[in-house]
Amino acid sequence: MSLIKWTPFLADSPFEGMDKMMSDLSSETASQMGFSPAVDIYEDKNNMIIETQLAGIDPAKVDISIANDVLTIKGEGEKKSEVEDKNYYRKEIRRGSFFRSIQLPTQVVGDKASAISADGVLKISVPKATLVKPKTIKIQTGQK
Repeated sequence: MSLIKWTPFLADSPFEGMDKMMSDLSSETASQMGFSPAVDIYEDKNNMIIETQLAGIDPAKVDISIANDVLTIKGEGEKKSEVEDKNYYRKEIRRGSFFRSIQLPTQVVGDKASAISADGVLKISVPKATLVKPKTIKIQTGQK
């Protein structure tokens, strides 16, 4: 086990360590389930847009769900059996099941999400929720 020097002044926030630990935990869980596809998340005026490359994966075998502003993408890719006669120099192609769960950066309307798969890219569009403005309540006095 190697030691890492602690430098308290380099931390951006007191929660940075906790965020890293939670991120590592979700990555570890995802790696146990297969691979975790990389994503791009951006927004336009009305929508959050999430893109991921799922080349060679049948869109019918992909499940997308949104609950509490957390997007989950999971599915099953083609499992090719490894040929034992091959002498691999490198084996980097991911096959089998995959899982990715992402906390979206803003509130969304998950019931109105849509997804399109084209040229190996899955594009999910989720409308942003309109923020409710707080209502001002005037206080009445009991004096006549």
